[in-house]
Amino acid sequence: MADFEWAMPYTSQRMPVLARNIVATSQPLAAQAGLRILQQGGNAVDAAVATAIAMTVLEPTTNGIGSDAFALIWDPKGNSGKGRLHGLNASGRAPMAVNPEKFTAMKSMPIKGWDPVTVPGAVSGWVMASQKFGKLQFERLFEPAIDYASNGFPVAPLTAALWKRAVNAYKDFPEWGKTFLNDQGVAPETGDVFKMPGHAQTLRMISESHGEAFYRGILAKKIAATAHAEGGLMTVEDLASHTADWVDPISLEYGHQRLHEIPPNGQGIAALIALGILKHFDVGKLAPDCPDVLHLQIEAMKLAFADAHQYIADPGYMKVTCAEILDDQYLATRAKLIDPSKAQDFNFGTPKPGGTILLTTADADGMMVSWIQSQYMGFGSGAVIPGTGIAMQNRGACFEVTPGHVNQIGPGKRPYHTIIPGFASRPGNNGDTPMMAFGVMGGFMQPQGHLQVFTRIFEYNQNPQAALDAPRWQVMAGMKVTIEPGYATSVYEELKNRGHDIELAEERSVSFGRGQAIYRLDNGTYCAGSDLRADGQAVGY
Repeated sequence: MADFEWAMPYTSQRMPVLARNIVATSQPLAAQAGLRILQQGGNAVDAAVATAIAMTVLEPTTNGIGSDAFALIWDPKGNSGKGRLHGLNASGRAPMAVNPEKFTAMKSMPIKGWDPVTVPGAVSGWVMASQKFGKLQFERLFEPAIDYASNGFPVAPLTAALWKRAVNAYKDFPEWGKTFLNDQGVAPETGDVFKMPGHAQTLRMISESHGEAFYRGILAKKIAATAHAEGGLMTVEDLASHTADWVDPISLEYGHQRLHEIPPNGQGIAALIALGILKHFDVGKLAPDCPDVLHLQIEAMKLAFADAHQYIADPGYMKVTCAEILDDQYLATRAKLIDPSKAQDFNFGTPKPGGTILLTTADADGMMVSWIQSQYMGFGSGAVIPGTGIAMQNRGACFEVTPGHVNQIGPGKRPYHTIIPGFASRPGNNGDTPMMAFGVMGGFMQPQGHLQVFTRIFEYNQNPQAALDAPRWQVMAGMKVTIEPGYATSVYEELKNRGHDIELAEERSVSFGRGQAIYRLDNGTYCAGSDLRADGQAVGY
């Protein structure tokens, strides 16, 4: 193998990709797997599902078979041919044997082991999306992933870096090492060919049974048996009772556009709250990278998180509705709390890191998909089902332990969810016109990324690739804001002068999210971008 330095020492700009059919995600081989499905006669949903399945193999550092998933799907034939946006919630629930009192003495939920494990929902999402919208046979969507898992794939540079970082995090989980390290017990390096035979066999079982093996068959029994042996609570009944749900997206109009998000238990409403607050400021007259804009966006995001952490939960437990939270009069009162000259602490929660993949697809017939899939923190909980390649997610780490909180952990309950697909449309008298399938992955960075990318494109007319390339900020706890290099020095100084506790990152990195975007042009073709903070690309034909 060539003895390269894999770092990229110079600023690298990717050009927007324009085509009639497009796939964009954070791993090139996965994007091309989805493109292959399109070229074989599949539609954007077929391509999205195939790409999502391939990503469990090609980027296991952030997602896997044991993940959850959400999607926003634009069906051009829905609503009597006017088009309709569908939401898919394929997130899992806590085991029915969970006892909330076990956690009340803890400061927060555990992040490792079986305590934060919820039922994985991604497989059910693949099945439901394919059944409702797919054109190709379900089994065909697995072919690229099974090939890579069986015969191996060369590990991409940023994926290798995340893999290496995970070794210490999962050193106390022997089965994780057997599954995800090479024969020498170390993480694969960039360019190493890595095979996942157990993963391949699991994907075959899922494809041939249309998911039944995972929730009601041999794989479900293996998951339950491993949980029992290692002190976990998940049972075959928990897996068999799992359902994914078609849901109505929530949205907010901003100028001549509408931003759509998945409703709770997802945190997409945080992006809508922040955007609704910004409606009460004339930010369009300001430059996109000036300190005035950044200050207002940061303060709006703090207020949004304050509400999100107070109200978001499994919708069956929420005490207020999305309509109440997004009421314009309420958002106007929140906007009045912002001092344009001074940063404030609005007592929002402390964001946590997360590892996620996002992909977008679009086809020549007008179908568009934003799909997101995640185990939450890297490889998830550390619990791995022997011989299967299934790493169990730790989504339950986003539950609260405080008695009475709407998001307190409970049996059969879905947790607050960080992963959120995004979609933009143009409202009209005859229904909405689809404009963009997009998203920015990465824990609590996600609604912040949605806000920043959406406003750059629709407030400042930046193309999708430029909007993804731009430096980003991220609110943390209290007054702390981490921010990437790329702004003028005066911007950082002015933000400090207004009271922000600024921490300047060394580089643009995965810590600030990894986005994908496909924008529909007026002529029906597409313009796509893929984030430079990941290994991926947009590809089309």
